[in-house]
Amino acid sequence: QVNEATMIPPDKFIPIAEETGLIVPIGQWVMGEACRQLSVWQQAGKAPIGMAVNLSPVQFENKQMPAVFKQIVKNSGISPQLLTLEVTENMFLDDIDRKIESMNRLKEQGIKLALDDFGTGYSSLGYLHRFPLDALKVDASFVGRLEADPENREIVKTIVALAKNLRMAVIAEGVES
Repeated sequence: QVNEATMIPPDKFIPIAEETGLIVPIGQWVMGEACRQLSVWQQAGKAPIGMAVNLSPVQFENKQMPAVFKQIVKNSGISPQLLTLEVTENMFLDDIDRKIESMNRLKEQGIKLALDDFGTGYSSLGYLHRFPLDALKVDASFVGRLEADPENREIVKTIVALAKNLRMAVIAEGVES
C-alpha cells in the first residue's frame, strides 16, 4: 500500500535522477513496465491500444538507448507500433544530427515519436521537418485557454495546420472540459 505522504511527484525526483544518471535505468524500467503491461493486455485478448512513454533528455543522450529499447520491446513480444516515445523540444538544443540519427534508429524499429509540450521549448521551426516525428503534442498551457483567449485559439489552429502539413498527428494535452 502506498502512503501518499511518501509519494514524490515526477517534477521533484526526475531532475535529481537526471543529475545522478539514475534516469537511464529508471527509464529502462519504465519502458519495460510499459511493454510488460501491453503484453498482459494483449495476452488477455484486449484490443491493441497504444502507450506513450516520456523520454528524458538524459536518456536520449545515452547512445545505447535505441538498442536497449529494441531489446526490451523484443523480449516483451509486443508490436513496437504500439509504443510512442515522447521527446521535448529542449532535447534538440545541440548535436541535432546525432539525435536525429537516434530518432531514425527508433523509427526503424517501428516505435513512434511525438514532440511533447510543443510551443513551449526552444527548437527552431526550421528543424521541425527534419525530425522523424509522428505527432505534435500541443502543450496544456495552450489547450486550457482555448475558450477564453482568441489569440491562443489562433496559436493552436496554427500548430494543428503545421502538423497536418508535415503529415503528423496532433495530440492536445490537458483536455479536461
